[in-house]
Amino acid sequence: MKKLTLLATALAMVTGSAFAADMPLKAVKAPPAPAFDPWDIAFGGAIMNDYIFRGVTQSNHKPSVAAYFEPRYNVTKDLQLYVGLSGESISFANRAAAEIDVYGGIRPTFGAFALDIGVWGYLYPGGNCADNVPGGGGSCPVSANTIFLANGNVMKKDVSFFEVYGKGTYTINDNWVIGLNEYYSPNFLNSGAWGDYASITAKYTAPSTIFGSSGVGMYVSGEFGRQWLGTSDSFYAVPAFPNGIKYADYNTWNIGVGFTYKVFTLDLRYSDTDLNKGNCNAFTSAFNGSGSNNVTAINPTGVGSNWCGAAGIAKLSFDLTAMTNLK
Repeated sequence: MKKLTLLATALAMVTGSAFAADMPLKAVKAPPAPAFDPWDIAFGGAIMNDYIFRGVTQSNHKPSVAAYFEPRYNVTKDLQLYVGLSGESISFANRAAAEIDVYGGIRPTFGAFALDIGVWGYLYPGGNCADNVPGGGGSCPVSANTIFLANGNVMKKDVSFFEVYGKGTYTINDNWVIGLNEYYSPNFLNSGAWGDYASITAKYTAPSTIFGSSGVGMYVSGEFGRQWLGTSDSFYAVPAFPNGIKYADYNTWNIGVGFTYKVFTLDLRYSDTDLNKGNCNAFTSAFNGSGSNNVTAINPTGVGSNWCGAAGIAKLSFDLTAMTNLK
C-alpha cells in the first residue's frame, strides 16, 4: 500500500510538470520603440591662438574665434542631409576681418565606411583698400577692387570662392579611424587659378579607461595633404609672367593630441608646409611680408612671408547636438 501511494505521488508530480510545461505563457508586451526624430541641430564654437588653413595662417599668427550652426535631417539612420553656417575671425591683406562659410551636403554611411559630399562657400566680407596707398589716404587710384600694400603686394578686394568636396572615413575598430579628403575650386581665392587639395588622415582614440573614471578622453591625430594650384589671372601678373603667375604647389602636414571632457575639446597641434617664404608671399599677398632676399620666379620683389611656416596651435572648442545634449 505504501509503495502504491509513493507511485501515485510520483506520477502526479510528473504529470503536473508536463502539464505546466504545455500551458501557454502570457506574452510580455515589449516596450514601444522610441520615436525616430529625423531633425537635429549641431552647433559649437572655439577659440585658438592661430587659425591655420591647409598649413597657412589666416589670422597673421594671432588668436582667432570661431562658431558654427548646422541643421541636420536624418532621412534614415544611415543617411543625413545638412546645411551649415560658420564664421572665423581672420586678418587678410585686403582688411577682411571675418570668414563666413556657407555649406551643405549629404552624409551616407555604409557600415564602417562613411562619406561626406557637399559644396562649401568661403565669403570674406569687409575687403577694402589699403590705408597706406602712397598719397591715397585709403583710396584706390587704379581699381575699386584692388588693394595696394607698402611692401609691393597687391590683393583683390573680393577673394570669396567656393569648393566642392568629398570626404571618406573608415572605422577600423573602437580606436582607429582613417580618412581621405578631396576639395576642388575652379577659382581659388578668386585669383583666377584653380585649386585642388587632397589629404589622408588618421586618428587614434585612447581607451576610455586611460584616465580612470574622470570622464576625460584622449586622441592623437594627423594629416598629410597636398595643395595643387593653377595659374592666376593677369591681376597678379609679374613682368616675367604678364598673363598671370603659376602658384607653387605645396605639401602640408599636421599632427597633434587632443583631450575631451563632456562637450569640450582641447587640441594641441603642430602644422607646417614646404612652401618657401618667397612663394608663400606670392600666394598670400601678406601685408607684413618683408625683406628682399626671397626672390623666386613668381616673386621677383624678394619680399618674404612667414604665413606658411611652422606653427603651434592650441584650440579649445565645444560641440553640441540638440538631440543628444539638450534633451
